[in-house]
Amino acid sequence: MAPANAPKDGLMLLTRYPQPGKTKTRLIPHLGPEGAAQIQRLMTEHLIRQGLELRRHHSLGFEVHFTGSSLHQIRSWLGHELTYRPQCEGDLGQRLTFAFHQGFTAGRARLLAIGSDCPAIGDTQVTAAFRLLRQHDLVLGPALDGGYYLIGLRRTIPELFKGISWGSDRVLGETVAIASHLNLSTAFLDPLPDIDRPEDLPIWEKIWAGSGTKVLV
Repeated sequence: MAPANAPKDGLMLLTRYPQPGKTKTRLIPHLGPEGAAQIQRLMTEHLIRQGLELRRHHSLGFEVHFTGSSLHQIRSWLGHELTYRPQCEGDLGQRLTFAFHQGFTAGRARLLAIGSDCPAIGDTQVTAAFRLLRQHDLVLGPALDGGYYLIGLRRTIPELFKGISWGSDRVLGETVAIASHLNLSTAFLDPLPDIDRPEDLPIWEKIWAGSGTKVLV
């Protein structure tokens, strides 16, 4: 259990270690294995900075849920300032269920999960999501590709992640249908783009240029 004074709001970043050939596979034909892994590394680091900034200005727990590496490797990459949790085996639904279960068991009252595919996530989306979670069972940030870039809950709901066509453009619609069947009150954030395909790279370059660092792709 978390200490009594631990933040009740928690943000979980689910990411993958940037091993060439194992991540951002849709970008490999365009950038090569090393280039695709570099995009994964840069986007994760960008979102880590966003998460740390949020933690500094809000009463917020921030954790990195990782896969594709050991704890030693992830700490060597991202440092010792963060809280790390290994993801479980299985599809994205199983990994999300496990992450939410861990967070609520640790005493969080409201949890958000984001991936490393949407670097446009920032204070605006996270603050709005926590505000909406005070009145709704479920908050979703729709991605332009038919998935979602953020999901927020007040309790673990395993059924919400079962029977989903992960990786398809049906993820959001299927999730909303399950939520309706479960009588969950649902709120939505504004849509944002994921960075998954070569045609998405100009969006990422614009975001990264705004952060003051040159994109090396």
